[in-house]
Amino acid sequence: MKATEAKLLAFIKKSPQFVIPIYQRTYSWTEKECRELWDDILRTGSNDDITAHFVGSIVYIEKGLYQVSSQSPLLIIDGQQRLATVTLLITALANALGDTEPVEGFSQRKLRNYYLLNPEEDGEQHFKLILSQTDKASLIAILNRSEQPKDYSIRVTENLKLFESLIKDHKDNLATVCKGLAKLLVVDVALSRDQDNPQLIFESMNSTGRELSQADLIRNYILMGLEPQLQTKLYEQYWRPMEVEFGQEAYGTHFDSFMRHFLTVKTGNIPNQGEVYEAFKAHARSPEVAKAGVEALVADIRTFARYYCAMALGTEPNSDLKLAFQDLRELRVDVAYPFLLELYHDYALGELPKADFLTAVRLVESYVFRRTICAIPTNSLNKTFANFTKALKKDRYIESIQAYLLLLPSYRRFPNDEEFKRDLQTKDFYNFRNRSYWLRRLENDNRKERVLVDEYTIEHILPQNENLSSAWKTALGTEWQRIQQTYLHTIGNLTLTAYNSKYSDKTFPEKRDMEKGFKESPLKLNQGLGQIEQWDEDAIHQRANRLSTMALDVWAAPKLEASVLECYKSKPAKSGYTIADHPYLRSGTMAEVFKVFRNEVLALDPCVTEEFLKLYVAYKAESNFVDIVPQAKRLRISLNMPFPEINDPKGICKDVSGVGRWGNGDVELGVASLDELPYVLGLVRQSLERQMGGIE
Repeated sequence: MKATEAKLLAFIKKSPQFVIPIYQRTYSWTEKECRELWDDILRTGSNDDITAHFVGSIVYIEKGLYQVSSQSPLLIIDGQQRLATVTLLITALANALGDTEPVEGFSQRKLRNYYLLNPEEDGEQHFKLILSQTDKASLIAILNRSEQPKDYSIRVTENLKLFESLIKDHKDNLATVCKGLAKLLVVDVALSRDQDNPQLIFESMNSTGRELSQADLIRNYILMGLEPQLQTKLYEQYWRPMEVEFGQEAYGTHFDSFMRHFLTVKTGNIPNQGEVYEAFKAHARSPEVAKAGVEALVADIRTFARYYCAMALGTEPNSDLKLAFQDLRELRVDVAYPFLLELYHDYALGELPKADFLTAVRLVESYVFRRTICAIPTNSLNKTFANFTKALKKDRYIESIQAYLLLLPSYRRFPNDEEFKRDLQTKDFYNFRNRSYWLRRLENDNRKERVLVDEYTIEHILPQNENLSSAWKTALGTEWQRIQQTYLHTIGNLTLTAYNSKYSDKTFPEKRDMEKGFKESPLKLNQGLGQIEQWDEDAIHQRANRLSTMALDVWAAPKLEASVLECYKSKPAKSGYTIADHPYLRSGTMAEVFKVFRNEVLALDPCVTEEFLKLYVAYKAESNFVDIVPQAKRLRISLNMPFPEINDPKGICKDVSGVGRWGNGDVELGVASLDELPYVLGLVRQSLERQMGGIE
């Protein structure tokens, strides 16, 4: 590696051409980064005491050969964002200068011929900077002063317009812009293939202002080290179609999430959000994947990316599935994508019929919506869906999905009809973040002609106005305030209308009988309102009961015969040991402490189970969360969680991560008396809650 300090403009001028390799990410600077550069240029150009402003490094390899010569184009490893942005700024400045030259060397002709073009060259060699794909065509059109292609680069064109606007606002001060540009400084880093590893260097660098995404690192990891012919084939046949299908904006915002879901499907483990790249490298290096080869790996990514775009970005061609995926997106069920990707793969291969796939998607929707209504914490959902495919029996696809959902433990449970219906009637649905979702689903269930719910507004039958009219107070009775406060935003009092402003605070009979009122409404949600004489607490109850009964069919629960479900229940392995095998737990001081401890732990959650082993007692939810090793004068407790995560104000826990021991976990403590139990049980609860949660 050879690194030297250089003025950016001088570096551009002396270099024949900069080429962005196909494996590099597209131009991604936003207005924020462009304005930061602009502000730095103005500040530097307006202060004679500032001689230079450092903007980062330009790292490159000479194309073909790997020693710098005066003729070879330079392949940019790092610095694309700065080079492209400065090129756009110089273009806007050149267009604004015309024939003027406010600072020597800064005329339109010189700027174009020194920094934008190679005037004596033809074809692509005519241009100083060659970007990749969509960016390339847009930049060439700009430099040629020709019309933009149909599929133009959003970032390139928007940032040029930004610089044109900024320069127009500073048209009387362009000398400052020129001086600031002249002071920009970079580190010119030339790499040698024989001595340097471009991939490792790329991994260690972030472009100024915009960190490399996990997707950037993955794409470069796959393509950078390949022979040019294979590199081009894999990019054009697999990776470029993915970029196009995601779209310019969504590729930057969704691809990292997709790769996380893809790796969860392939490995069964959920990578931490910042560790997707490391997880991908481990996957790519696994014997099975490595044996199949890089093309098989990229083809696999491409296949699953198509599924993801269908579900998450609305590209699904089948109308029924497209609608179901839209509903999932409104619920923001991203954690379900690993499971749904697996199902989509089987659907695409013809192993899962469309009707069954649709049923499965709707079951996922029901599961998530019911849990939301019943206010069950969502932090266990990612583990639930990550492990879902392990329970699939593909010869009994839907049955096995239903069984899995029905057998989930308490904190992951599928709320039953009774619980769901009860909570539906008391939920604040007016301030519910998915308001349009639940209204649309209720209104359109089993409708052949769908109602566009977004064209309607939500209406409180009993008005929100705290100063109710005397007619409303009379209708509600002496407890009108309690009734209004209790039921105002609940499902029994909410409906849809296209005439919200006309309804206002009118009495119920007026809303019912007016032109286009409830009596004439074609909406399913308003059925029955035309026959009600008085809107009071009883009427709200009855309507809430009707709508919540409808909801049981819209968000249906899985149903299986008890005998069928019994076949899916796991039969815990019996160790053959009992409390009789632990003398310290049968009598004496520790026996009483253990009795209270076990009762409290088993009461923490219905899913907790107890197992006596030869040398310790295990308490499990998903797996062991606390183990007890009986001793004569204390119970030695192991908590199955990392030591740094335990919140232990009294400092009674020890880190035993590097110590051989009976029991599971890195946290050890002891309890010798009943007085110590309340604090110890608080520590045990932390271990259980961590297991019930998941990786966010």
